[in-house]
Amino acid sequence: MYETAFHPSDISSTRFLVTGGSGFIGSNLAEYLLRHGAQVRVFDNFLTSSRENLDSFKNNPRFELIEGDIRDLESCQKACAGMDYVSHQAALGSVPRSIKDPVTTHAINATGFLNMLVAARDAKVKRLVYASSSSVYGDHKVLPKREEETGNPLSPYAVSKKTNELYARVFADCYGMEIIGLRYFNVFGPRQSPDGPYAAVIPLFIKSVLEHTAPQIDGDGEQTRDFTFVENAIQANVLAMLAAKGDALNQVYNVAVGERASINDLFRTITGICHSDLKPVYRERRAGDVRDSLADMSKAEKFLGYKPRVKMEEGLKQTINWFKETHPGK
Repeated sequence: MYETAFHPSDISSTRFLVTGGSGFIGSNLAEYLLRHGAQVRVFDNFLTSSRENLDSFKNNPRFELIEGDIRDLESCQKACAGMDYVSHQAALGSVPRSIKDPVTTHAINATGFLNMLVAARDAKVKRLVYASSSSVYGDHKVLPKREEETGNPLSPYAVSKKTNELYARVFADCYGMEIIGLRYFNVFGPRQSPDGPYAAVIPLFIKSVLEHTAPQIDGDGEQTRDFTFVENAIQANVLAMLAAKGDALNQVYNVAVGERASINDLFRTITGICHSDLKPVYRERRAGDVRDSLADMSKAEKFLGYKPRVKMEEGLKQTINWFKETHPGK
């Protein structure tokens, strides 16, 4: 993965900071940047991520790791020093976790984000690109989701991501910063963990099918999502960091495929790829969940040149193959 470049320019002398760089999306982004010759610094506290995600490039001379927490401003300032671009991927994910623990969610996702904005401003970085979320659409029911039309947030997690977008706009206006937000729609792929109480649905399903244990589906399973393979998210991040077009700046963009599938469809696709006849177990609907999700991709295509290359089924095949390679015996 990532042999093909998403950018036309030479980045071998460019310095990138990836916060949350040992996480699922962050480590994939770090891998891409290193593979194309950039200098990469990862800033992470390993609260919800794995050091193993850095194994394939931790000995690369162009790679640097700073352990620290975005809730500490001084650590953020140290991480931003000397950087050209900042990719802010660090966050505490999961809607259910935010409902159980809204204080920590706010501290990491909102206060931590504010610290990173201040640190990036003071370090005079060229641009900051950050991870927002489709959760900001909340109770807005119209499909497809367009960036200019959002509803009321349905969880503390959604509030924290909406707060990011508000702070980003204010910092761009007040301090002349270049900032771009990316609203992720259910990103999945290699390095996404199936472990822990807040694991995402795709790694959970894959693990269950490979281990022949019935997974649980929330509600009737007919809720829909725009499942987005991680390679598409990496493309969007690279294009956003290196976009030269003035109109592209200080905007928020959907990052998805523009196609939706139900949770039941997702499970059937995974069992089909794995040649499994496993059946799921249904349970109560999960609080704070959006019923349906589908992204309009026209804004990202117009201003960033974003064109998702990997659809859901192909992404699932790659993810399942990765899981089999890294979990022998499954």
